[in-house]
Amino acid sequence: MTTDLSGRTAIITGASRGIGLAIAQRLAGAGANVVLTARTQEAADAAAAQVDGTALGVAAHVAEDDAAQRCIEAVLDRFGGIDMLVNNAGTNPAFGRLIDQDHGRFAKIFDVNLWGPLLWTSCAVKAWMGEHGGAVVNTASIGGMSFAPHMGLYNATKAALIHVTKQLALELSPGVRVNAVCPGVVRTKMAEVLWKEHEQALSVTTPLGRIGEPVDVAEAVKFLVSDAASWITGQTLVIDGGQILGDASGFRVSLDG
Repeated sequence: MTTDLSGRTAIITGASRGIGLAIAQRLAGAGANVVLTARTQEAADAAAAQVDGTALGVAAHVAEDDAAQRCIEAVLDRFGGIDMLVNNAGTNPAFGRLIDQDHGRFAKIFDVNLWGPLLWTSCAVKAWMGEHGGAVVNTASIGGMSFAPHMGLYNATKAALIHVTKQLALELSPGVRVNAVCPGVVRTKMAEVLWKEHEQALSVTTPLGRIGEPVDVAEAVKFLVSDAASWITGQTLVIDGGQILGDASGFRVSLDG
């Protein structure tokens, strides 16, 4: 079993920066052709330029059916197949209490965070993976397993994505494996509100002593799409430095004492 991805092609949605870009870089480093999507062609091209290897940037809004289909067709024309799909694009326009949200923000966050992964998986399976096999990884969150102030709607989308991951793993077996990664607080622009003003305090309470870096998630994704994970499907891999376990600082004090 190996994590070598030579000769294979991966699509990573929401890959202009952060976790998505790190995933593209790691998969390309393992030998894969990588396709990075972003909202604009300029952003997609800029991201692809940061990848060492064969990389293609494609403008595609993750929740638009036509955009997804055009991207799938472009990838098949360029590379001849789609072996891996990483549904990484996400958004959170609904920061705050659940009862303070409106339908517009509700619709946007579910469109991007839940419909997007379903749409792209459907397109990839019908165009290629259904006949040839493949691996899908969805970027969920530990928020989908817990509760947090102001994050209720975002966490609801991630909880739903975890459920959908398991459902798809059953529906698409045995040819297509479907798994999810559940990051904790990672150093990304989207998550800045969770760490930027209090990184040191958060690091102290995290069992492994730091917040996450995009590469931490990228390495896990590389494993899940590779042959080394060929008997893994329907799983959610938590990558959070132990954050979901709770505040570690008190345990350290008692052990040191």
